[in-house]
Amino acid sequence: MNYVIIGNGTAAAGVIEGIRVVDKESPITLVSAENYPVYGRPLISYLLLGKTTEAKMLAYRPADFYEKNGVTALLGRTAEKIEGKTVLLDNGEQLPFDKLCVCTGSRPFVPPMEGLELVQDKTSFMTLDDAKHLDAMLGEDKSKRVLIIGAGLIGLKCAEGIIGRAKSIMVIDMAPRILPNVMLEKPGGIIQRHIEKQGVSFRLGDSVAKFTSANSATLQSGGQVEFDILVIAVGVRPNTGLAEGAGCTVNRGILLDNHMQTTVPDIYAAGDCTVSHDISCDTNRILAILPNAYMQGETAGMNMAGGDRTFDKAIPMNASGFMGLHMITAGSYDGEQYLEETENSYKLLVTRDDHLVGFILLGDVERAGIYTSLIRERTPLSSIDFELIREKPQLMAFSQTERAKKLGGVRTW
Repeated sequence: MNYVIIGNGTAAAGVIEGIRVVDKESPITLVSAENYPVYGRPLISYLLLGKTTEAKMLAYRPADFYEKNGVTALLGRTAEKIEGKTVLLDNGEQLPFDKLCVCTGSRPFVPPMEGLELVQDKTSFMTLDDAKHLDAMLGEDKSKRVLIIGAGLIGLKCAEGIIGRAKSIMVIDMAPRILPNVMLEKPGGIIQRHIEKQGVSFRLGDSVAKFTSANSATLQSGGQVEFDILVIAVGVRPNTGLAEGAGCTVNRGILLDNHMQTTVPDIYAAGDCTVSHDISCDTNRILAILPNAYMQGETAGMNMAGGDRTFDKAIPMNASGFMGLHMITAGSYDGEQYLEETENSYKLLVTRDDHLVGFILLGDVERAGIYTSLIRERTPLSSIDFELIREKPQLMAFSQTERAKKLGGVRTW
């Protein structure tokens, strides 16, 4: 069997490891436009902050990961087309395959903004090269004014990464609150106040109307913002062009079955470029998050190698932190709500039809994995001591049998 993987993120790592569960020998070829081995993308803000190093980021998998798994990694190469059972590369090379997995991820979305071409010092914030570019623009003198367009996870992590390295940081977003896609208004306000205390300013419910020079923007509200560096963090778009060109059905993302098989035989897909079925609200949507990407990739890899694995437990989930304030969210917020809150912490559990379907935790996020497991496994709340778990998540709220399952068969008494 001849396997080809396009992409080199978390999903691709899952594909490699999934293949090797079933097939220990057949050759795997991986194509990646980036020149780096697989690395921990969420760590790029900590690289700027000085809390990690490039070497540690590249240690997401061991240095011999490709060699040990029999992978030929073509780094710095771009797949330009899938033609029949062959991938065509930018250097003219042709890679024949028996099974292919598309793990092309997503790209920054740059909305049309008048005068953007005037801005010289600008970047997105998704890759290690983006972080290096921003680091070089900031320099060492802490004199730069930074304007970040986008108050979602990417924009806020960028702000965190450059705290103390810039003269000023302003975040602007047309939404009326931060984290509009993952957070409710009240916990979003707690996070915003915490970030503002670190010196970051926000202009919400506003947007850039046009850039009038390399260092000046006029806002829709009529205000003027002066800056030295622009970071565009509005959002991402799935990279679906290769799959669509090969005949795969695409609806914003690549459509898959539970085996991660596309609508074209022998072509699989995984990660941010795909559509998942969100079990927390029973709908199909793009879930651009690491846990789903890895599980999709592992599932695809095993099935490419002749296994029979399904993945049908996708949920939206975000685990992050902003200047010491930890946050985990998961699932849907539509249902009966249980709430505990203080000035600096927030705990929301959402239930529907005898199931936990979502939660928000700010501050104390210990054992959040138990809540996540309840959502993924669709555990009936009537089968456990949910009142105990609601107050303080712990395994003792489960039956002896369920505790053994969650601990891999380890006795809990």
